[in-house]
Amino acid sequence: MTESDTKITLIGSRLAREGLEFIFKGEMPECKKCRLKNTCLNLEPGRRYRVEKIKSKDVHECFLHDSGVLAVDVSKAPILTTLESRKAVDGARIMYEPPKCGKRGCDIYETCHPEGLSKGDKCKIVEVLENLDSRCEANYSLKKVKLSW
Repeated sequence: MTESDTKITLIGSRLAREGLEFIFKGEMPECKKCRLKNTCLNLEPGRRYRVEKIKSKDVHECFLHDSGVLAVDVSKAPILTTLESRKAVDGARIMYEPPKCGKRGCDIYETCHPEGLSKGDKCKIVEVLENLDSRCEANYSLKKVKLSW
């Protein structure tokens, strides 16, 4: 990972630990009056990130986090999802397309429709993990994959 792959942002001091993955939810009403909001709000809402490094132990006041916030380096976190088996090739670059399935009660529905990934996202298949054909209630031929976006 290079420095250009990371961004500096602020995160609640109780949450700030290396390896933590989170979905950035975006601006809250309390953020409007904060002088640090440009550093806090420099991530893309609805996306998954991972804390790579705590930059400093200096705690900054925050209107949302009662224990304050710390500066951290974050990177885009890889996302586990499913792809059609024929498209699941290690190293391939794809445009993400979730399965056309409305079976919300299916055991793998959450994996097929992960939070932090949107239809049309340009991704790279980092790793093909396992065949999920027997677990798909819609009878799709699927493989579980790890994507970088």
